[in-house]
Amino acid sequence: MQPVHVGPVTFGTGQLVLVAGPCVIESDAHALDLAHILASIARVAGMPLIFKASFDKANRTSLASFRGPGLAAGLKTLARVKEEVGLPILTDIHEPSQAAPVAEVADVLQIPAFLCRQTDLLVAAARTGAVVNIKKGQFLAPDDMKYPLEKVRESGNARVLLTERGTSFGYHNLVVDMRAFPQLRALGAPVIYDVTHSLQLPGAGDGRTAGQAAYIETMACAGVAAGVDGVFMEVHEDPARARSDAENALRVDRLPALLNRLLRVHAASRA
Repeated sequence: MQPVHVGPVTFGTGQLVLVAGPCVIESDAHALDLAHILASIARVAGMPLIFKASFDKANRTSLASFRGPGLAAGLKTLARVKEEVGLPILTDIHEPSQAAPVAEVADVLQIPAFLCRQTDLLVAAARTGAVVNIKKGQFLAPDDMKYPLEKVRESGNARVLLTERGTSFGYHNLVVDMRAFPQLRALGAPVIYDVTHSLQLPGAGDGRTAGQAAYIETMACAGVAAGVDGVFMEVHEDPARARSDAENALRVDRLPALLNRLLRVHAASRA
């Protein structure tokens, strides 16, 4: 296992890391307010935090869905979060041309699951020198992730994370196979569990993605017990009003108790 450093945060040395934020940047003020809240919660829990938000949701179900502020405005917001709140930043890229400008702000470039086999995107992300987080495609077996991982490493970047976000199971459903976590870790990279996205019901909401937020705590505990290096959760102060992934986001006021529970599970599993 090769540890991966993201500013003051390290994956792969036994500490559980939190990656959290809104699904999409809804506004400058909203992102900053939520980042301050998350920083306070993580500090009290004693858990390292990376702030996550997307400047563009390029794979929304419908043209009518809110995509975000776009590249330029989104990066300005993320830069403010990084400077004013002091958190490392993770955000998605969808095209090779986005890699270099996003890497000027973000500490981690995330490759969306649907794009995890896109060679040009992986190589462009690798060449920035930023940490690259590759989400496992819903259509791939865990050991198939050795090929995206190799593409980044063979492009000169050993700073790679792998993220499990569920596997397609029939129509409008995802499942998480707990065997995937040790299988992914066996590839030699730290592993993150994207809890909230794994509870999506893709396309099941009449032109939008539905979800099952009621199972966030259960699945998060299961993933931590299975030995992940980090948990990824999309949070919102009022999920019903969230502009993306409303049905599978965690209410931010539920996060403190969940983090305490996860840290206890993590300690027990390592013992």
